[in-house]
This record gives sequence, C-alpha cells and structure tokens, in this order.
Amino acid sequence: MSSIINIVIFGIGNVGSTLINQVIRFNKKQSSTRINVFAIANSKHVFFSNESIATTWRSDFKTASYPYSLKDIIAHVTTNNYNNLIAVDVTASNDFVTNYIPLIENGFHIVTANKIANTLSYEFYQKVRKALKNNNKQFLYETNVGAGLPIIDTIKSLYQSGEEIQKIRGVFSGSLSYLFNTFSKENKEFSEVLLEADALGLTEPDAREDLSGNDVARKLLILGRELGLTLEFEDVEVQSLVPSELNGKTTLPEFRNSIKVLDSIFTENKQKLRDNEVLRHIGELDIKSKKLEVKLIQESKETALGQTRGADAVFEIYTDSYGEQPIVIQGAGAGKAVTARGVLSDILKVSQHLN
Repeated sequence: MSSIINIVIFGIGNVGSTLINQVIRFNKKQSSTRINVFAIANSKHVFFSNESIATTWRSDFKTASYPYSLKDIIAHVTTNNYNNLIAVDVTASNDFVTNYIPLIENGFHIVTANKIANTLSYEFYQKVRKALKNNNKQFLYETNVGAGLPIIDTIKSLYQSGEEIQKIRGVFSGSLSYLFNTFSKENKEFSEVLLEADALGLTEPDAREDLSGNDVARKLLILGRELGLTLEFEDVEVQSLVPSELNGKTTLPEFRNSIKVLDSIFTENKQKLRDNEVLRHIGELDIKSKKLEVKLIQESKETALGQTRGADAVFEIYTDSYGEQPIVIQGAGAGKAVTARGVLSDILKVSQHLN
C-alpha cells in the first residue's frame, strides 16, 4: 500500500527548481511513497496542480499562476481535504518565515533550507518550537548547515544521547573554501580567484555576502542553539573580510571595480604562512565558554581543515568520548543539487512518521 505526501514548495529559484525536478524523478522510481506537489509558489504567485507537478511545471507556472496569500493555500488544502501536509521553504526570504507558525497551526510540517527562522531572535525560535509541540508537527532543516551533509542530525544525535560536545570548528562555507583553497596553493591574486569563483557560480552575486562572514555566523548560531545555548546573532564574533571602504555603502558595480583593493590585504596574510600552513576561513564554537567566532586563520596542512579541496566543507566535532580525535564530516558544502537532495531527504524523513 502506497502513502501520499502532499507538499507545497515555496521558492522556485535554483534550489527550488532542482528540488521539483528531483521529486518528479523520485515519483517515477518509487511505488511505496508518492510525493504530491499540489502547489508551487514564488513570492507573489502560486500555481495549483490537480495532479502532481509534471515536467511542464515551468510553462504551467507562467501561464496558470496567479497572485495569492497564505489563506489561499490553506483554503485549497481544506477544499481538497489534503492530509500528510508539508510546507517546503526553499526561499532565501527574511519575511516568509513569519508564515511558519500559521502553517503549523493549519496542519503543516515544515522542511526548510532557509536559515532565517533559526537565526532570528531566540524568542521567535522558541515560539516556533512551542507551536510545533502544541500541534504535534515536525520541523526539519538539515540543509541549514553543510548543504547535504548530515551535520545537524549528527549534532542532535550526540547531544540527545548525552554526549558532551566540547567544540565544533570547520570550514562552513563552500564558496570561501574554494577561495582560500585556491589562493593558498596557487600563484594568483585574490581578486583573480574571486572572479573565478564568481564565474563558477560559487559566490553570491554580491561576493560581499560571502566575505562578510554573516552566513557562517548564522550556521554557527544554529549549531549553538541545537546544543542549548540561548544566544542571539549579535553574540557571534565575526571577522569580516570586506574592507570598510568596500562595505555596503558602495554599489555592486563599484565593489566589482575596486576588488583589487583586496589583493594587498590577502597577500600579506599569505606571506605570513609557514611552509606547512594554509589560509582557512572557519567558524568555531566553544561550548564551555559559549564563544562563537568566524575568522580567518593559519591552519596546518596536516589537519582535516587544512586538507580540504575545491569547494568542500569540513566539520570537526570534539567530544568527551572521542577525546583529542574529532569526528570529521566532509563533503560538498554548497550547490543546488546537493542542497535540493538534502531537502528531499528531510521530506522523506517527515513522511516516515505520517499515516
């Protein structure tokens, strides 16, 4: 007997569109579980499908979508008597997360790749979890840290089993991993490497979003909160790699035209390296001191962090039981395919607990 999961996907950008195509392929291969995508939506328009989304979904969305509010989604669910509901947030929206609690209260489990809900005020963080408990719903967000790597799940399992986690450190950003892996080993100016990363689609359109360290700070905060720390985003110490003269006050074209300013800064850092060292941009969480830091460091080539290649992310988890040898998790830390696959995995995890 097959089970049907009814999902709405919010966000049809790189990750969202990849996820939709992965779901279509999944349904062709599976018989025991079927994922019915009854709606897809961007920030303004929604397309409802009488049958699960087909390969024509892009053209269907263009021709048959219309403006909507959250009430329209909920009304559609009620009219069609859908159960086993999952709302999937693959937006990067700061505002959309305010819909989580109404969705939970109207029967939806939540799966998200969006980090915002877990990094807003701790008060909001608690409100979401209270709503989940009151309505017996699940909230999965493995892709918030490490794209498709099982970081959050591992941290949760260790913590809930009573393991004393002492410290977590790692290269959290795939884009910054590529930048410093390449810059450390090749005879190139930093600006040249940055432009290469941009051309490969590894950085945000405005690379200052990567270089600011804020994305890594959000990931650190998420892990800290998983371990019971009641911290706010402002508690994370962030070393921005963006010089003050190139900060947000300048336009994106102005920044692009001025990126050679970065060369002397990072060349100086590179010249300080010993023969056995490389530059790494890391996040570090010390549980005992409740200290969360994002920083650029000189790292030995012999460590897991020092041996990363390409755009890989790598995480070292230090615990009492494992002593001085950390648990190491390493792999692709960014990319639409691995992120979408991680979201799909979370959808299927939720489905295992549905009727």
